[in-house]
Amino acid sequence: MEFKEKEILGDALVAQKNATNLYNNFSNECVHEGLRSTLLDLLADEHSMQQDVFCSMHERGYYPTPEAQQNKIDEAKQKFSAAFKAV
Repeated sequence: MEFKEKEILGDALVAQKNATNLYNNFSNECVHEGLRSTLLDLLADEHSMQQDVFCSMHERGYYPTPEAQQNKIDEAKQKFSAAFKAV
């Protein structure tokens, strides 16, 4: 069985999402500052790789994302700004 480019990139994106979740959890629960710093550096690297894979998929039409309507963006900003101020 041969995998298509779309399947390979999709698997890579899922792997990157899982890796970022793990590094995030590990860094949140780490008491050794040196190790935590290393984990956060790795987390940043994983996010960068995830973005690269996502952009590759998007550019090839494998992960289409519709344009957001400006009024929806404004609503989300207001909603989260209000929630942040309440805290």
